[in-house]
Amino acid sequence: MANRSVAMGVALAFVAMTALCCAPGAAELPRLDHPARSDGSLKLLVVGDWGRKGTHNQSRVADQMGRVGEKLDIDFVISTGDNFYKDGLKGVRDQAFEESFVDIYTAQSLQKPWYSVLGNHDYRGNALAQLSPVLRKIDDRFICMRSFIVNAELVDFFFVDTTPFQLEYWTHPGKDRYDWRGVAPRGKYIANLLKDLDVAMKKSTARWKIVAGHHTMRSVSEHGDTKELLELLLPVLKDNGVDFYINGHDHCLEHISSRDSPLQYFTSGGGSKAWRGVFHPNKDKLRFFYDGQGFMSLQLNQDQAHFIFYDVFGNILYRWSSRHPQPSTYLDEE
Repeated sequence: MANRSVAMGVALAFVAMTALCCAPGAAELPRLDHPARSDGSLKLLVVGDWGRKGTHNQSRVADQMGRVGEKLDIDFVISTGDNFYKDGLKGVRDQAFEESFVDIYTAQSLQKPWYSVLGNHDYRGNALAQLSPVLRKIDDRFICMRSFIVNAELVDFFFVDTTPFQLEYWTHPGKDRYDWRGVAPRGKYIANLLKDLDVAMKKSTARWKIVAGHHTMRSVSEHGDTKELLELLLPVLKDNGVDFYINGHDHCLEHISSRDSPLQYFTSGGGSKAWRGVFHPNKDKLRFFYDGQGFMSLQLNQDQAHFIFYDVFGNILYRWSSRHPQPSTYLDEE
């Protein structure tokens, strides 16, 4: 009940900030407070690319998330986008919201805030619908904005709207239509977002800094590296000492280490349809890759971050831990 009260408190803050998150180039990113535990720790799950009305093993992944969530007693869930396939939501009354979210993630342990970003498939529908407080009247867990900050005391999570960065969505959309309301013109939107993000990161006094977005920064799977993010967003992350970048988009689980900074890249995009059968190595160090369905957990305290990837059966596929501050020998640190 206490955790549900926290969610309701966040809901009120969310409603008050909706106008800010929908305005292009807001002077300050919306900020939500999610208190850490009494011992200063935090536990959460990360899943992406999930909204398929339970098909493609979405329900099985959800079941295992519930089991792991109960075991860890998680504080919240991060969704890395592509929340509703194939073309987002049609509007705030679209039954897909209930069929792909409310009716799927029913475990008691998952009745916590879901901090969510939009993916490219979400932009192909009514993007404003997912940002609307109307959805929170249906299920108050769902907290979706374009870009925002969740302050959990020991960590600041910076959620970044990455879809507008992808130039091809603007210039060569093919048969797809993107809902750019509140975003166009692209150049101004991105410039303002990067400026606001840089200011917020420089103000942050949190022990850890974590960025969550939909698109890959580094990936060896189907979509690979995202050139626009490497050119525009990555310098801001490096300049501000971001520890981890978490994303979806590629339907797999992976961990890649930067060769020229302490930055670590984690893909958790296995929430439903997966098994692409694509592998394209890049120049950074691949530590783990699983071309299948699953999700990730993250446990944080003042001194250590502990990541675990799970498959659709709840089996642990991979573990990795990092102490704070991270060692200066980036590449070979295990």
